[in-house]
Amino acid sequence: MKIVKTKLLDAVIIEPAVFGDDRGYFFEGFNEEQFNKLTNQDFKIVQLNFSKSSKGVLRGLHFQRAPQAQAKLVSVINGEVWDVAVDLRKNSKTYGQWHGEYLSAQNKKRFFIPRGFAHGFVALTDDAELMYAVDNHYSKEYDDGVIFNDPSLDIDWKFDPLDVKLSEKDEKLSKLNQ
Repeated sequence: MKIVKTKLLDAVIIEPAVFGDDRGYFFEGFNEEQFNKLTNQDFKIVQLNFSKSSKGVLRGLHFQRAPQAQAKLVSVINGEVWDVAVDLRKNSKTYGQWHGEYLSAQNKKRFFIPRGFAHGFVALTDDAELMYAVDNHYSKEYDDGVIFNDPSLDIDWKFDPLDVKLSEKDEKLSKLNQ
């Protein structure tokens, strides 16, 4: 497993070692002991979430407020997405900054997004299926988000913003400064 730092403090990309031959491939998608040692984190998975989206569907930017904040390990199991994290930790040097990463079934990268970050993605293929491993249980009461096209964030979504498909909930999200 290779850990690649992003410009956001504590948010990292995991590039697994893939062993393949004419029969297929094998890779270790996550190793808690190795990951926590390499990143100085204490990430324990308590819930797995799955989502499927069609091309142009944009989900996010979502997060859970404390005390139900969640760290996420995002994986794509089919298709490709442009995956984005935004640092919402006001005491962080990278507060209000974002990082995007192409995640796909082919490149097998994982994006670790710590607690205190918003997360979103846009599906770039006809079908994109994701798995999120999270370290805290979901709570509707603490569910929140930031609008994807907040001008203060200036996120490059790699997709025409006029063509994205949003849920009714995501259309009504607030700007970061609200």
